[in-house]
Amino acid sequence: MLFNSFEFLLFLPTIFFLHWLIARGPREQNAVLLSASYFFYACWDWRFLFLLTFSTVLDFITGIKIHETKKRGKRKLLLFLSLSINLGLLGIFKYYNFFVESLTKIISTTGLKTDLWTLNIILPVGISFYTFHGISYIVDVYKERVEPERN
Repeated sequence: MLFNSFEFLLFLPTIFFLHWLIARGPREQNAVLLSASYFFYACWDWRFLFLLTFSTVLDFITGIKIHETKKRGKRKLLLFLSLSINLGLLGIFKYYNFFVESLTKIISTTGLKTDLWTLNIILPVGISFYTFHGISYIVDVYKERVEPERN
């Protein structure tokens, strides 16, 4: 669904109506907005919805765990794990093919034949945005600049 499509023209007022007139409190309003966001993302390509959901849940749980943990070593471990997973996903989806193709070209200049495997997938929309947004949230919770979200 594109922002300039007829579907979006119906989608936006529907969500606005659900958010302001039907949802009674902040918890329900957040549920409406989260569901609408996932639905909107799924309209582009539902197969990548798992990736967005996984990143959201990972950062949500990690933020709470970092906040609840008082041991510095465990807090650093949780931060490292979250950063590794988030950057690993970004690296696989956005940069893997670039590095494989570059390595193939470098090796082929020596006269060797290579047949390295590349991923035949499209780049998920907004992966850099939501990955770095999640990372900044986790770092802010780690540095105690913000309290973790609990809803």
